[in-house]
Amino acid sequence: MERMAEKTIYQIYLRSFYDSNGDGFGDIPGITAKLDYFEKLGVDMLWLNPFYPSPQHDNGYDISDYTGVDPRFGTMTDFEELVHEAKKRSIGIMIDLVLNHTSTDHIWFQKALAGDSKYRDFYYFKKGRGKNCLPPTNWTSKFGGPAWERLPNSDEYYMHLYDVTQADLNWENPEVREALYQVVRFWIDKGVEGFRLDVLNVISKPDTLQDDFIGDGRRFYTDGPHIHEYLKELNTKTFGPEHLLTVGEMSSTSIASSIRYSNPAEKELSMVFHFHHLKVDYKDGEKWRLDQVRFGELKELFHTWQVEMTRGNGWDALFWNNHDQPRALGRFTSDKEEYHYAAATLLASTIHLMRGTPYLYMGEEIGMINPRFSTIESYSDIETINHYKLLQQEGLSEQETMAIIMERSRDNSRIPMQWTSGKNAGFTTGTPLYPVSDSKAWINVEAALKDKSSIFYFYQRLIELRKKHRVIQTGNYTPFLLEEDRIISYLREDETDSLLAVHYYGEEEHEITLPEVFLNGKILISNVGRDQIGKRITLKPYETLAILLTK
Repeated sequence: MERMAEKTIYQIYLRSFYDSNGDGFGDIPGITAKLDYFEKLGVDMLWLNPFYPSPQHDNGYDISDYTGVDPRFGTMTDFEELVHEAKKRSIGIMIDLVLNHTSTDHIWFQKALAGDSKYRDFYYFKKGRGKNCLPPTNWTSKFGGPAWERLPNSDEYYMHLYDVTQADLNWENPEVREALYQVVRFWIDKGVEGFRLDVLNVISKPDTLQDDFIGDGRRFYTDGPHIHEYLKELNTKTFGPEHLLTVGEMSSTSIASSIRYSNPAEKELSMVFHFHHLKVDYKDGEKWRLDQVRFGELKELFHTWQVEMTRGNGWDALFWNNHDQPRALGRFTSDKEEYHYAAATLLASTIHLMRGTPYLYMGEEIGMINPRFSTIESYSDIETINHYKLLQQEGLSEQETMAIIMERSRDNSRIPMQWTSGKNAGFTTGTPLYPVSDSKAWINVEAALKDKSSIFYFYQRLIELRKKHRVIQTGNYTPFLLEEDRIISYLREDETDSLLAVHYYGEEEHEITLPEVFLNGKILISNVGRDQIGKRITLKPYETLAILLTK
């Protein structure tokens, strides 16, 4: 655990990071070209979204070949070169694997359709029910509609918890598990040092499939009956002996399950992704309904997960942003230019000083913001386009619908990385897959690197501090200043140091009282240039402050 406690991981949405050949798609050589940038930032590992051959119905999460490279992203030689060059800079490569389902274009599924009995048992094929041949259960797909698709000219269905082109694998079959373990070993042999495992906690389905009359079916397969058994076997037979870093994406999970997944004694995973804190602005739990951020709920979620995971010796992945979420800057804080630096660095400090492994999403380190494109033609995400139609069918006007799209679309985080203020933000010499944000004029890497007081260098400092101070890496976590409505504060402690972190989510100056003991401490980091500590201090808008006290 200590080995990963000092690390910081950077996520790359490959298709919009950097295009090396002018075809409008980001690619693997584009990452290799920017390795010196990552070395300067100080990150330890790069997480790449899927780059495998795929029909791209779900942005590459519908894999048709687990051990290939999609030509639009490069070649296997390009990938090997990336691993080699990254390792020279002490940077590891983490890849994104989907072990719950394959594309229906995958050779395994195609053989199953052709009647190969071995591969039919790789998936969930079930006969329809009754004379009307109804689906085997009433479960709902996470992408909408039934979780079962009927085969043409047949009374059989196959299960797909996600898109209809993503057929769920039958983990009860030991041949399936061994085939997937061979995939993991293949990439380990290529020099991969980490795995991000997509929707991992749904791989174990119940022994008996039944209707869900109070929900959509997820209560039967989320953190399913054999999940821990499967993960222990996966660990033992693949990445465990290599001591690789692994993170499981855990949908709708619990703290208790997350502790088991990530406690080193269980020998399952290094850490977990969970998403409870990113739903505090959903109205009535609905993503496509806007609400104000319920800040008290956000604070309670952070504190509860930190305290309980520490108590149970579990380990968290810490993040605000990823490829499936709109940018946190402008969502949990203002993204106005006057607050840009303070708000971005506040968000950074809030999670980088917590217990866990911080993740940066590309562009976060320069303060990229949501583009808020005002017409639907600027969006390509299938989920966004579907809801553009659904929301209007429900009676919302075009203006009301677009107000929601601008806040919620996943394309907010998928626009091209802003390298310069020039044409296409320096992302490509061709036509970019996604539109470029006008904010490139004042938010871009070129400008950030020239300004020693930029958001980039604040992130660099946070990453350095984590490596330097064990109290940040592994210290205990105690919630602090709980009575303050707009403050997330906590105390980190180990046998040698105490660290008090104060993060203020307000736009008006606000006075607080510090514990007297910390008047003898030193300011470890501040985003307002604070250099003195008093018993009473007046916090600036979006101020973040950390004080270190050596015992």
